[in-house]
Amino acid sequence: MTGNQQLAFYATPPHPCNYLPRREATTLFADPQFTKNPQVYAMLAACGFRRSGEHLYMPHCRTCRQCIPVRIPVARFVPSANQQRVMRRNRDLTIRRLPPELNAEHFALYRRYLAVRHPGGGMDNPTEKNYQEFLTSSWSLTWFYEMRRGERLVCVAVVDFMAKALSAVYTFFDPDEARFSPGKFAILHEIAEARRLGFDWLYLGYWIRDSEKMQYKNEYQPLEYFYDNQWRPEPPGLADRRAS
Repeated sequence: MTGNQQLAFYATPPHPCNYLPRREATTLFADPQFTKNPQVYAMLAACGFRRSGEHLYMPHCRTCRQCIPVRIPVARFVPSANQQRVMRRNRDLTIRRLPPELNAEHFALYRRYLAVRHPGGGMDNPTEKNYQEFLTSSWSLTWFYEMRRGERLVCVAVVDFMAKALSAVYTFFDPDEARFSPGKFAILHEIAEARRLGFDWLYLGYWIRDSEKMQYKNEYQPLEYFYDNQWRPEPPGLADRRAS
C-alpha cells in the first residue's frame, strides 16, 4: 500500500462474541508489523475497519454478518427534536480539545464509568497502561475532548482525525450526569466539529441489528451502512423488506 509494502491481514481463532449471546466471533486484524499512519487508517476505515490501540481490525465471522460499519455524512445530518433538547441541556458545558496524554482526572472518570455502566464487561479495574493502550496509539492523530460543567468533569470523548473524517473511538462520562445524556451530546458535538472542519463523515463503529445497546446509532440520521463492499443509505435487508 505504501511503496513496496504489502498489507497482510490475520484472522483470530473463533472466540465468544461480545455482543450477541451464544455466538462465536472472528476478528480480522491488519498486520501489526505494517507501518500505519492516518492515511492508511482512512483507507481501511472506508472499508469498515476500526482502531483499538495500535491495531486496526474488523469483525470477520464466517456465519454472521451482523456487525455493520456505520458513518454519518455530517453535512446532511439534521438533529431530531430530542437531540435538540440534548444540545440545549448541555449548552453550559465548556469543551476543550486536549492531546492524548495521561490525565489522572480523566483516568479516574474512566474507571468510575466502567465500574457503574459496564460491570463485569471485561474492562473492569483497568490500569493506566490498559487505559492508554486501548484509547491511544503511536501513529494515529487522536484528541481528547474534555467537557466540564463549571469545574466538574462531565465527559471525555476520544476522537481520531483522518483526512476527510473523524472517528468516534470511545466516550466515557460521569454516571451522575446521565440525565443530561452526555454520551448523546458527545456524538452531536463530534458531528458539529467534523462539519466545522469541513470533513465529510463521522465514523461511529459497528451497528448490530440484534444488539439493543447498538440501536442508539440509528438515532443519528442520515446514516450510511457498509456492506457488500460499499456504503449504502439503508441497513441490509431493509430494501428487500420494503419491496416485499
